Amino acid sequence: MSPLTLSLNSLVATLAILASTTSLITTNNPSIFLNYLTKLIVTTSSSTTLVEPKSYHRHNHHRRHPDKGKVVSVCDDFPFDIPPPDTNTTSYLCVDRNGCCNFTTVQAAVDVVANLSMKRTIIWINSGIYYEKVMVPRTKQNITFQGQGYTTTAIAWNDTANSAGGTFYSGSVQVFANNFVAKNISFMNVAPIPSPGDVGAQAVAIRISGDQSAFLGCGFFGAQDTLHDDKGRHYFKDCYIQGSIDFIFGNARSFYENCQLISMAKPVEKGINGALTAQGRASNDENSGFAFVNCIVGGNGRVWLGRAWRPFSRVVFAYTSMTDIIAPEGWNDFNDPARDQSIFYGEYNCTGAGANMTMRASYVQRLNDTQASPFLNMSFIDGDQWLFNAM
Repeated sequence: MSPLTLSLNSLVATLAILASTTSLITTNNPSIFLNYLTKLIVTTSSSTTLVEPKSYHRHNHHRRHPDKGKVVSVCDDFPFDIPPPDTNTTSYLCVDRNGCCNFTTVQAAVDVVANLSMKRTIIWINSGIYYEKVMVPRTKQNITFQGQGYTTTAIAWNDTANSAGGTFYSGSVQVFANNFVAKNISFMNVAPIPSPGDVGAQAVAIRISGDQSAFLGCGFFGAQDTLHDDKGRHYFKDCYIQGSIDFIFGNARSFYENCQLISMAKPVEKGINGALTAQGRASNDENSGFAFVNCIVGGNGRVWLGRAWRPFSRVVFAYTSMTDIIAPEGWNDFNDPARDQSIFYGEYNCTGAGANMTMRASYVQRLNDTQASPFLNMSFIDGDQWLFNAM
């Protein structure tokens, strides 16, 4: 992998993204995450070229004790039981930026996982921001990324559609394997925030293209096209998802439970400047769609709940609290009235100023109990067949 030229503007933009986020005040210690980014700006202000670190086995980095002048190790406080011993069903790998672990990069840990392994490999990732582009290939199934909290552990990169050769390839993390799980970690794309109409500025934080994937307590940070929910069955619980335009997009069949969807679109006097979703169901034969249950929608701007990226786009919001950032019409047919008869956009028992349906577009459905039932629990993604084994 070539050296990463990470612009200072990208880092400043990331701080601006986080600083403008109202929901981060609900975390126990949001300043930890901001401090990491602040330190990174300080250390890169004189030179914005960062070279990807190499992988090492555990060793000690020493420093002088500030009081006694005694040499101590930065790894002295590292948990003695990390990584835990392997079992018949689980293997463990450990990643730490300071070299107190098996690896200093996430990709290096992924690379050593056995191909087509039936055991689950838990990659324990210590607190910090890991600036690297990570790819989990199709052959590396049954992997878990275990972070230390979505405000303290993150993987970040700064590709855009222009730099990566297309939006689909811009993801900071790209997962093609089945049975991938992530817990308590954030995925970030720190490319500069695009202005409306910028060409090739789409910047994906993560692309999820494998089947049966779960994300628990994770963060997804970006602007345009943050979360590429590409294909497969996916589960998101207690996650924080931030963006501006189409920031959850793709053709997966995914269930979002107790998640926060936060718009960072810039407020405008007139018109719409963002959309939460762009679901890509292309035909009536495809069993895909997004279901959001017990979620919170907030942030800035004037946005749609979704727009019909493909003619059979399917999205449902249920029991979700929506602020007044949602435009009265609620949704957009991609400015193609021919799609009005085929898209499926539904709302069920939502609350808040943005949930007022009196001025919704004509094709939006106010679902009754029977219509809403298939979208209200994990059966929407066949969760009873795989989800509990994955977690």
